Amino acid sequence: MTDMDVRPTDTARADATTGETPGDATAGAAARGEDARCEAGLLGVLADLVGRGLAGAEPGRDQALAVLRSGDDDLLDVLAAAGRLRRHHFGRRVKLNFLVNLKSGLCPEDCSYCSQRLGSQAGILRYSWLRPQEAAASAGAGIAGGARRVCLVASGRGPTDRDVDRVADTIGAIKQAHPEVEVCACLGLLSDGQADRLRSAGADAYNHNLNTSGENYADICSTHTYDDRVRTVDEARGAGLSPCSGIIAGMGESDEDLVDVAFALRALRPDSIPVNFLMPFEGTPLAGEWNLDPRRCLRILAMVRFVNPAAEVRLAGGREIHLGSMQALALSVANSIFLGDYLTSEGQQGHQDLKMIEEAGYTVEGLADAEAAADTARSVTLRHRGVGTELPPNA
Repeated sequence: MTDMDVRPTDTARADATTGETPGDATAGAAARGEDARCEAGLLGVLADLVGRGLAGAEPGRDQALAVLRSGDDDLLDVLAAAGRLRRHHFGRRVKLNFLVNLKSGLCPEDCSYCSQRLGSQAGILRYSWLRPQEAAASAGAGIAGGARRVCLVASGRGPTDRDVDRVADTIGAIKQAHPEVEVCACLGLLSDGQADRLRSAGADAYNHNLNTSGENYADICSTHTYDDRVRTVDEARGAGLSPCSGIIAGMGESDEDLVDVAFALRALRPDSIPVNFLMPFEGTPLAGEWNLDPRRCLRILAMVRFVNPAAEVRLAGGREIHLGSMQALALSVANSIFLGDYLTSEGQQGHQDLKMIEEAGYTVEGLADAEAAADTARSVTLRHRGVGTELPPNA
């Protein structure tokens, strides 16, 4: 049969170029049109979120949900929009924070995400209160690595008055050696007058995370309430301490829960918001909750930035596990990270954090040259594995 023998019919034959029948082409065009409308709709939402954020106006809950539910093809648009708000308020600076775990484990509370909880079988370090000079020495290592804020954390429901005295002595030891550093305390629920005593001792800030929505809170903890946490954040602010309160994502919560807690934080007006991603410790009730991927984490960070545009958004626990090689991309939204290790788990090496920040084009707040603080020795590693050797190839 020659080319002249091939005759197109109305629908029986495919288009010679695309392989589509006219019916296929019509359906494809409709789908592409729907995709274009969705894309244009999200871009309009993002533009409005940026405008509201720059003007200090409250975003819509439906807009925050749209960010969380956006597709992977839209992710860079989402990050670019959130990045405009981050740069407007914080430029390209990254603030480093350093954790000192003053008392590890032995907690009577039953927070299901926590490796230090009542009944935890996680193989963590367990010890009672560090002496002030021990804590100050650990803090000094973080400060030498570039940290501008030291976070003093102790497990437990809340401090006794004697515990507050211990922490006051530790704050004094740190401030004596490093008067310029910020000190944030995180000791649990506060009793009357304790926030004032911490402020008088030299504390600059107090952290107490909301963690999740009020509606979801009873599902992750039964030994205290969501309102207890809100009350403690309010007490810290009332004493003149900079309030710090954030979330833990990945505990099985819904999109609505994440939006609820983001707006609850907006109402509380914390100066800094740590965004943690659940570390599912073996030996805890949430050990099997691996619900996150890097793209989901980035959308959550962006949503928190849109709802709280002027807050210090901190890339916190779980970033190494859940963001992996996309940690640097998260800096386009977050302007703060924890340097080094966490309370009961190890983090990325401090010099790798500094290198990541420098390579992504950001600067460490308080350091004139982040590259100078990082291990910048460079060399080419010669191949001594694979073909031509007795070692297996790198595959």
